[in-house]
Amino acid sequence: MKLVVRVKLLPTPAQAEALEATLHACNEAATWAAQVAFDEGALRPLGLRKHTYTEIRRRWGLGAQAAQHAIKKTCDAYTTLRANLRAGRYGRPGSRRHARASGKPMVFRPGAAQPYDDRMLSWQHQDRTVSIWSTVGRLKNVAFTGQADQLDVVAAHRQGESDLVRQGGKWFLIATCEIKEAALNPHPVGFLGVDLGIVNIAATSDGERHAGRRINRKRAADRALRTKLQRKNTKSAKRRAKKYAGKEARRNKDINHKISKRIVAEAERTGRGIALETLTGIRERARLRKPQRTTLHSWPFAQLGGFIAYKARRAGVPVMYVAAAYTSQECSKCHHTERGNRTSQARFACRSCGFVEHADHNASHNIRQRGWMQWVCGAQPTAPALTLIA
Repeated sequence: MKLVVRVKLLPTPAQAEALEATLHACNEAATWAAQVAFDEGALRPLGLRKHTYTEIRRRWGLGAQAAQHAIKKTCDAYTTLRANLRAGRYGRPGSRRHARASGKPMVFRPGAAQPYDDRMLSWQHQDRTVSIWSTVGRLKNVAFTGQADQLDVVAAHRQGESDLVRQGGKWFLIATCEIKEAALNPHPVGFLGVDLGIVNIAATSDGERHAGRRINRKRAADRALRTKLQRKNTKSAKRRAKKYAGKEARRNKDINHKISKRIVAEAERTGRGIALETLTGIRERARLRKPQRTTLHSWPFAQLGGFIAYKARRAGVPVMYVAAAYTSQECSKCHHTERGNRTSQARFACRSCGFVEHADHNASHNIRQRGWMQWVCGAQPTAPALTLIA
């Protein structure tokens, strides 16, 4: 399986200036190539290379490999755009949003990521430095750092390209690693059901709840601060907003990593699989009051599910996705399904058999049972092929 690890670079001021100039040159070249691709209809690397390769090397002074990567990056961007248009992510054909997306060439930010292969980038893991190509020559002894376990993964399993990117004034290398998967447990003794929600981020069929009350209060405070700064719209307010940009997303990601790690560790320890809800379309299905919609739309449920799935795959724990319909209304004891069973957000009381349980735990039991039934019926376990772990 493939994992992606983010390694922080610690360049000197002169090295940082050279890296910034390199990124700007590569992305300016890619933007120009995107215009040519749009005008000529050359959206494949071989066809676009005939129109742009020589000019990119002459005008921006890129090396052979860097020019090739700029062209391929352009073609990959158009491939992604076409896939998103087909999937309807830009609305229906003929709509204003669809026309805006498809009616103009791609543009790359000056600091957008640039791919590096082994000819352009070499790692010295013992010294924790890299040697990296730039438009002013090879930069040697560029220091890097990161968490010890992640650096061990990079040293042992890194393969293929790495992306150079600048985020928030800091430099990173995004390294792709090929990890050998653990053998899948073919005979789980049962399944651990996981119900995802807003008040409780995750509730398991073992009775564990990962409460989100404090997290939601902090997120509400972040949104209030962001709104205040946007309304003020002064230079100092913009500087402060830029400082806090991405803070909430980083916190959410860290929380999701911790929750998923605990869930997978418990399933692995007890020899069970994990059953998750299929959350596709949750934003369209959910009917909430306006104040609750921001909370629903901003929490990365798919990210948490993806973290659970890839950690489970790495540990050899089978993962089953089940239909989410009526899991909160169905009694996990007698399976009577009625809307009135959910008497409040936290309380479930079956109107048929009288069973009373915390609503999220009752839903997790239903998810566990559905996951077990799918496994018994021969459904294949699923997990994503690529997930960011840094």
